[in-house]
Amino acid sequence: MNQNNGKNSLGLDKCFEEANNPIDLFKKWFSKAKETEINDPNALALATVDKTNQPSVRMVLLKGLSDKGFIFYTNFNSKKAGDLKINKKSSMCFHWKSIRRQVRIVGMVEKVTDKEADDYYNSRPYKNKIGAWASSQSEILNKREDFIKKIESFEKKFPSNNVPRPPHWSGWRLIPSQIEFWLDGEGRIHERLNYKMKNGSWMKELLYP
Repeated sequence: MNQNNGKNSLGLDKCFEEANNPIDLFKKWFSKAKETEINDPNALALATVDKTNQPSVRMVLLKGLSDKGFIFYTNFNSKKAGDLKINKKSSMCFHWKSIRRQVRIVGMVEKVTDKEADDYYNSRPYKNKIGAWASSQSEILNKREDFIKKIESFEKKFPSNNVPRPPHWSGWRLIPSQIEFWLDGEGRIHERLNYKMKNGSWMKELLYP
């Protein structure tokens, strides 16, 4: 805690700290959320846009984090992956109700390396691996029984935990160009700190709530 009654030099709550790199600040907020969120503190809303400029939002799970970006995995034949193949601009939003904080991330996606995808896939439970083979994600399913039969078929094909990664299953990394941290305030007097990438460096700015 510094001077200014526990606020940082920008007049914000001390939870914003004085980080020059927003990834460092995100890691601290994420660690705090892991202590208090009942389920899935790594859940995020992912926004994509299709070829008609129609946006779509869905919940996915963060499965990797580094200074380079935020990683999630999916079927590359899915709706979200189809959108990202056309338009690599995307956005994420984490909302942790237990600590009344939100983080929004804007940037461009890139495919993770095959090694990254293999390492994560091999760490998954057996049924998750089978599901990656059996689910034709986002396609029309006539009846649930058809899906169950496909699962059973792949369980027979891959009876042990040594299930290879499907060629259509991998991950995306969102490389951020902007990261905004939001803290709930009484009377909707919220606090917002925005980081923007400019000429290879992060710049900080305050935003009105």
